[in-house]
Amino acid sequence: MPQRPPPPSDPSPDSPPDPPSPRLPTLAEMIEHTRAEVERAKAATSMTEMEALVAQAEPPRNFFIAATGHRDAVHFSVIPEIARRTPRLGDLRPEFAADGFTPETIAAAFERHGAAAISCCTNERYHGGHLSHIERIKSAVSLPVLRKDIIIDPWQLWESRAAGADAVVLIAEALNEAEIVDMLILSQQLQMTSLLQVRELDQLLRVSPYIGFPHEGYCLLGISNVDPATGEADLSHTLRLADMVERRSILVSDGGVSSREDLLRLRSVGVRIAIEREGLLSQEDPGPALAKLVRSPFSRPRD
Repeated sequence: MPQRPPPPSDPSPDSPPDPPSPRLPTLAEMIEHTRAEVERAKAATSMTEMEALVAQAEPPRNFFIAATGHRDAVHFSVIPEIARRTPRLGDLRPEFAADGFTPETIAAAFERHGAAAISCCTNERYHGGHLSHIERIKSAVSLPVLRKDIIIDPWQLWESRAAGADAVVLIAEALNEAEIVDMLILSQQLQMTSLLQVRELDQLLRVSPYIGFPHEGYCLLGISNVDPATGEADLSHTLRLADMVERRSILVSDGGVSSREDLLRLRSVGVRIAIEREGLLSQEDPGPALAKLVRSPFSRPRD
């Protein structure tokens, strides 16, 4: 008669428990913190001074064309993101914890290996970013740069353009309809592309009337694949919502791409633009990792 296997042993009482997952900041908390930062910035710089800074800035590079201007029928635009850290992972590379974060060097490597544009996280509290990183990146590359931050006030559009941003992310959940309209209009007046970002179906339905407003050549629609509660990315969000979008040529999948197979999945639903978040920066050599990713998903891998 077969013997019953012994029950699993209890963990040693001396074994340390698994560390708890960090609690990620909620959007409401990030908005509250950002609002205080914006008020301090307004107090430090007058609107007249800000307008003068914008007037002195170099003309913006066309982010919309860089993202949508595919060179052939199978080309895929990958926009790598540059951040020092994330709330979930902390510093993305060991050297970033010290003085080894050089966004301009990273951006130059990405440009050499096929990036369509660059996404730059400028939030200092949550991503270790800074507005000055945009200028540093643009001094090293010819690509347009997207500012990624919590944009809740028109003032931030002015400071984005003054800092050299060519495009900004507008998170639909952080804005009401009137604010979305005002932001889209001002962004276009400043000649920046807006990436209007949603995550859930209800948000997509709410912003649908404003996609392409006020000018089709200045507005993209983004779908975030990142769960705000866990920071984990799931590409199925884009795959699920893409069918609800009529103009998929302006649809950007944000996060969750780690392989050419993922690009194939996006391509199968008509999506040909993707922002790749921390996955590339965690690779030993981010530039060649991008090159491997952006090869045509329909071409045979090289030996």
